[in-house]
Amino acid sequence: MSYQDTRDQLAGFRKQIFEIREKMHAVQAEIEPQEVEDYTFTTMDGESTSLADLFGEKDDLIVIHNMGPSCRYCTLWADGFNGIYDHLANRASFVLTTPEEPAKQKAFAEKRGWRFPILSHQGTTFAADMGYTGEHGFEPGISVFQKRNGKVVRVSDSEMGPYDDFCAIWHFLRMIPEGPNGWEPQYKY
Repeated sequence: MSYQDTRDQLAGFRKQIFEIREKMHAVQAEIEPQEVEDYTFTTMDGESTSLADLFGEKDDLIVIHNMGPSCRYCTLWADGFNGIYDHLANRASFVLTTPEEPAKQKAFAEKRGWRFPILSHQGTTFAADMGYTGEHGFEPGISVFQKRNGKVVRVSDSEMGPYDDFCAIWHFLRMIPEGPNGWEPQYKY
């Protein structure tokens, strides 16, 4: 197949993906919100804060379910959030949660230069209640919450993993004919 033919075919697929995403967004907009309890988290400075407090002045809250420093993939995603944090925080509150002990996570985050709020859900059922634990422990994902009628509700969520829409590197690597070709994220190159 010629380069131009391939390019045209890929453009058609991208249009189909866009159309499917539009359909997904329409379904998402109709979701029945899931009321959640007002979980308590620990900040990296050891202070307690509630889920409701994380909204600040915003009505929307994006929460990242991160597995902590032991996961190279979660670290890769969080490194990427650093670049888009200001843009996201302009529209909604944004935090990353981890099962790690706050002092350990704080040291790791400072070493990586992360600028976004990080909280520990250690000792709570938050990750499990949101569906981000499995047979091997904690799992990565995103939950979006809103304040409605004095309550906190979850209005969407998504798992995270290689080739998802939340980490651009996979899409860049897939443009190479061989794809990632065994590449995996590292803590340091």
